[in-house]
Amino acid sequence: MALPVWFEIAAFVVLTLILIADLLIIFKRPHIPSVKESTLWVSFYVVLALCFAGVLFLVGGRDKSLEFVAGWLTEYSLSVDNLFVFVLIMGRFAVPRKYQQEALMVGIILALIFRGIFILLGAQLIENFSWIFYIFGAFLVYTAWTQAFSSHEDEEATENKLIAWLRRRIRISDEYHGAKVRVTIDGRRMFTPMLMVFIALGTTDLIFAIDSIPAIFGITHDPFIVFTANIFALMGLRQLYFLLGDLIDRLEYLKYGIAFILAFIGVKLFFHALHVNELFFINGGEPVEWAPEISTGLSLAVIVAAMLVAVVASLVKARMRGEELHVGPHGDAEELPRDDDSAR
Repeated sequence: MALPVWFEIAAFVVLTLILIADLLIIFKRPHIPSVKESTLWVSFYVVLALCFAGVLFLVGGRDKSLEFVAGWLTEYSLSVDNLFVFVLIMGRFAVPRKYQQEALMVGIILALIFRGIFILLGAQLIENFSWIFYIFGAFLVYTAWTQAFSSHEDEEATENKLIAWLRRRIRISDEYHGAKVRVTIDGRRMFTPMLMVFIALGTTDLIFAIDSIPAIFGITHDPFIVFTANIFALMGLRQLYFLLGDLIDRLEYLKYGIAFILAFIGVKLFFHALHVNELFFINGGEPVEWAPEISTGLSLAVIVAAMLVAVVASLVKARMRGEELHVGPHGDAEELPRDDDSAR
């Protein structure tokens, strides 16, 4: 069931107005959001996404609603993974906490632009070349492997060469000047370190866009649902960054949960490719009828279960590690001896 054009236009208009309002609030009142403020904003965007899913159910039916929720949760989990790299970028460039909101918002806008481009390209490829599902599936399985066995430092280092090249060719001030990218100091025009931050965030967003778009096309082929799921996943990401804070470093097993989700969707895409097969060297160019078709409902259940297991396991591991520490006589955290050490 196709969604009405008026509904798609109205949805994009409303979402654009919300993003503009959020952007104006940030640049008019730069500040460090409190835990309460961040919690309220994150909750608002989550409830807004669920309300949108309800409206989709009324306008487009059960399948469209389930596809959106599954796609939104997939993109949300991948967006949370972005936060690990964002933390590294903010730390490496020593961005003042007061101005991190502006930097994050620019990063989110860049992410929306990049994902919008890849969504349009992906939709055209799917419409014209059914065999692209084989490539998407293989790419997601490969991405799952690298996600599980590479560190976030490796991902963040991908833009180092570009930034090093820019530093050698343009004048950059030593200090930040709010969220300004270019300033005049002693009569000389020069860029601020914020330019490097924006470039680092942009290149990171580009890498994540390449990973995330094939993943959501494994859930739904509707470009409207793909794009709105990405918008809702990125909305509230800035507040989530401040809400999680140091907790981000404790989510040790999150990358394995995300890797499992990517691998699962990759396998689902491969099965779907078999169902619409047109490659002459596979089953004589005919669809493979015996290949299982994974439903959206099952995909949603797997995504939720994988994220819950990863988060709970991470928190349990963090708590167990915390219990192994005690405060020493000088107020420092010390590791308690193990049983075999104490016996000796």
